Amino acid sequence: MSKICINVAWPYSNGAIHLGHLAGSLLPADIFSRYCRLAGNEVIMVGGSDQHGTPITVSAEKMHMTPEEYADRYHEINKKAIEDMEIEYSLYTKTHCSNHFEVVQTLFEKLKSNGYIYEKETEQYYCPRCARFLPDRYVEGICPKCGAEKTRSDQCDRCGTTFETGDLKEPYCTLCGSVPEIRPTRHFFLKLSAFRDRLAEYVEEHDYWRSNVKTFTKNWLDEGLTDRAITRDMEWGVPIPEKGWDGKVIYVWFEAVTGYLSASVEYSKIIGKPDYWEKFWKDPGCRHYYFIGKDNIPFHSIIWPAMLMGAGDMTLPYDIPANEYLMIGGGKFSKSRGGAIDVPSVLKEYDADLVRYYLSAVMPDTRDSEFSWDDFITKVNNELVADLGNYYHRCISFAKKNFGCVPDPVTGPEYDETGKQIEDSVKEYSGYLSGCDFKKGLKAVMDLAHYGNRYFDSAKPWALVKTDREACGGALFNCLRIAKALAVMAWPFMPASSGKVWNYLGYSGTPEDAGLEAACVPVPAGQELAEPVPVYRKIEIKKEKKPEEQKKPAAPAVPEGPFADFRKMEIKVGEVVSVEDHPEAEKLYVLKIDLGEEEPRQIVTNLKTVYSREQMEGRKLLVISNLKPAKFRGVQSSGMLMAADDGALGGSAVLLLKPSADVPNGTVINCGLQNSSSRIEVKHCEKAVIKVAHVKDGRFLGKEIQVPEGSPEVIAAVIDGDRAIPLGDGKGCVMTVESGITDGADVV
Repeated sequence: MSKICINVAWPYSNGAIHLGHLAGSLLPADIFSRYCRLAGNEVIMVGGSDQHGTPITVSAEKMHMTPEEYADRYHEINKKAIEDMEIEYSLYTKTHCSNHFEVVQTLFEKLKSNGYIYEKETEQYYCPRCARFLPDRYVEGICPKCGAEKTRSDQCDRCGTTFETGDLKEPYCTLCGSVPEIRPTRHFFLKLSAFRDRLAEYVEEHDYWRSNVKTFTKNWLDEGLTDRAITRDMEWGVPIPEKGWDGKVIYVWFEAVTGYLSASVEYSKIIGKPDYWEKFWKDPGCRHYYFIGKDNIPFHSIIWPAMLMGAGDMTLPYDIPANEYLMIGGGKFSKSRGGAIDVPSVLKEYDADLVRYYLSAVMPDTRDSEFSWDDFITKVNNELVADLGNYYHRCISFAKKNFGCVPDPVTGPEYDETGKQIEDSVKEYSGYLSGCDFKKGLKAVMDLAHYGNRYFDSAKPWALVKTDREACGGALFNCLRIAKALAVMAWPFMPASSGKVWNYLGYSGTPEDAGLEAACVPVPAGQELAEPVPVYRKIEIKKEKKPEEQKKPAAPAVPEGPFADFRKMEIKVGEVVSVEDHPEAEKLYVLKIDLGEEEPRQIVTNLKTVYSREQMEGRKLLVISNLKPAKFRGVQSSGMLMAADDGALGGSAVLLLKPSADVPNGTVINCGLQNSSSRIEVKHCEKAVIKVAHVKDGRFLGKEIQVPEGSPEVIAAVIDGDRAIPLGDGKGCVMTVESGITDGADVV
């Protein structure tokens, strides 16, 4: 038995949690926790409400409440929503409590005594109109590195760059809109620079981290670590345990990550074992997992490990399975930026297991994913209900009606094949879930359900019961074995319905009580079956029932505003892995292109007269990856290549676009905007204006443009009115072509 400590990102107590919180960190953590317990591990899962910071004080003032009253209000709302979603914490606590204060202050003092915290004068944004120092989230401007607008003054969410006061371009106070001043103030700093070598070695040892975690972390380390202020000028928060520091508190980012430790300590006190937390935090054999969103990666892969190193003898993170963003209408779910669908509202309309299934199926584990109510209804009705729910009900109800209990088995090839299928499925499933690959784990469950339905159909028990009752009983015994395995395997994803099925099979308790090995153990012959009721029901398509339509009009497929036509396209960097002649068309190639997906993408192109096979093989290029599949002379094509064509300008060149840097296959080219991944047709791409030209004196075809340092002279750019943005990933890589193209050539 292994010890597992699961640490879950703390929702900010400034509003109700939304579906983005569920898909990003809360649901993955619960799935993993349930699986680890199912597998027989000793597990604690901790987290809670992040209650400090200026946003709470500002919101509380508007509501004529104290910050504590306001924060506790949403703590209770979110705690209930989490419980209603069947998400089980060992302890869901909050940061504004005496235990948290004590643990944070103790860690502060230990780091200070070890020489990793020091005092110095620094500069901070101050708003004269608001008469207050401004925390990072209340100063926005333009990122000096990638040009992203509405960037917070501490970090750019697009490119991951962190800033010091004064780095941000065109800063403004988000409370009143005025330009802030920079004033001196004294603060404590964490000596992050002292951990550079230890962190580099630590990160190198964790090469199994997800690519987004490795990329963010290595970029931070490569840019060099700077010491970070860990205190702020305000009253609401954890007091600094030093005399003469009234009116200042410990910075939220420092005390929030410490919440994982303080929650473990608090849980130990609650269960009457005050030292229990040490089994998880001072044992190098214990594995720590941190379930967060990608915008919090550096705080968990660099800053928190540095704090633990500085404290000494503390268990470091083993894995940080950070998820990407769940998008709605092309934009990120966010309370602060709008567009969120809160969990309490959703649960008024739909059962928790339906929501859990859908979010597990579209989970943004390695890439942003799109949420839509139409897709939600389709997946629930056509997958969950039609496959898994249908299988549960048809085999249990038929066995109950005709036998009343589990019939006797009939040994032979079918018995052995069923057992092997279950064992193989459980092995595959365990490999995925132990590696935090939850979408594939869910697919293993549904694949077994497909197998069960095929077996039931082929056995035809409704006919067999009339002609050979013994053989019918043997077939149903195998069907019930599959149903039991499914109930066990589905438990981490859909606990409420899985528990019901477990009870229909005649078991008390839950699948977790029996353990994962129970999936491969047949239901005992003669065990009484309960009368089953369908655990899932189809969603009736009624527009007035959709939660977001009750609150506001449905979001458009793509955000409105500048570059809206371009933002309909999902564009990725790919590499050609094979080139074949089209079997029915002498001027077409059939390409296999690696887009960072499980399998290469097949694309048909008419560039055979332009590029030789040798020129195409191994080539990096751009693919519009969200086009609806189409057939060209009988061969399916799932995407379109992007090339510049100056034929309309009197030129003769057709040149494929290529990245200016060696970026990974699958890199999204969206200019740093939030593009949609919804399926589109070619006609939807034609309105976007993308051209190729030289950049001269900061201008592109007469329009001002900001290009990353080191960009080539000839680039592709997206144009909307008087604005031009380099076609790239928003992080320094832009698109270019070989020489010979005419300025102003269209990208098609």
